[in-house]
Amino acid sequence: MDFLLIDFLGTPTWMWAVFISLVLGLLALDLGVLHKNSKEIGIRESMLMSTFYIGIGLAFGGWIWYQSGQQSAMEYVTGFVVEKSLAMDNIFIIAMIFSYFAIPRQYQHRVLLWGILGVIVLRGIMIAAGAAIVENFHWVLYIFAAFLVFTGLKMLFSSDHDENDIGNNKILKFLRRHLPVTNALHGEKFIVKEVDEKTGKLKTFVTPLFLALIMVEIADLIFAVDSIPAIFAITTDPFIVYTSNIFAILGLRALYFALAALIHRFAYLKYALAAVLVFVGSKIFLADMLGIAKIPPALSLGVTVAILVTGVVGSLLATRNETKTIE
Repeated sequence: MDFLLIDFLGTPTWMWAVFISLVLGLLALDLGVLHKNSKEIGIRESMLMSTFYIGIGLAFGGWIWYQSGQQSAMEYVTGFVVEKSLAMDNIFIIAMIFSYFAIPRQYQHRVLLWGILGVIVLRGIMIAAGAAIVENFHWVLYIFAAFLVFTGLKMLFSSDHDENDIGNNKILKFLRRHLPVTNALHGEKFIVKEVDEKTGKLKTFVTPLFLALIMVEIADLIFAVDSIPAIFAITTDPFIVYTSNIFAILGLRALYFALAALIHRFAYLKYALAAVLVFVGSKIFLADMLGIAKIPPALSLGVTVAILVTGVVGSLLATRNETKTIE
């Protein structure tokens, strides 16, 4: 068992094993027990699930404090908060994907849960590559920082998405041209066998649910281009970067069903997220100007939370008289 004491990406292998075991256990519980059968998830269940995942994520931060100290724990919590907050913007895209493909709510959780398996792998590859690049070329952090500031400013002035963005997506058009797709859903199945109308023979088809899964994965991949530089601007520790990413996204899948019904209430959230990106990106340049190694993690966390709370509270107050919901 000595191999468990060997460092992997700067962290003992046994700590990675604890994290991976916990994530796999949560996925098995969710997919194999709590949601073995497809059903519609209501706002109350969504909030309870999300509270559970947030509790697990924060408890893991407490464990990091115990194992690695206060600074590592503060960096983890800051990354967790930033990742979860930025991922909320991704919820708008996912909601449009489900709306475009007319995916009933009882099948949406299955897409999201299988989607997280892809996220775990893709984020691991991207973060490992990013950590290797930063370790050998530290100046890349300045490129990440500048990219975050640019992205934040672009978000401030960009127009809102609409469903036409999904229908005009080049990848979706490519998939439709090269994959046999059924005209209708087949329950929670991604792949089915049907008689081809042209040949009269049995043929394998993918369903619109499968296309929705692919588009959700692509949305996550595009979203990672923003979120991974953001967490690297907070810490370059691969263990902190990866664990905060995965725990934030695990919980966001649960929170989706509550937020999707309340999207119209977050009128100013986009501006708060843009401000977070600009702040996180500016920290590296600000630290250089002040002649310090980095902005204290506690200060970063405090400013980030303050920006987000202001955006959320401002949004809820501005839309308190609205009653619109999304089915």
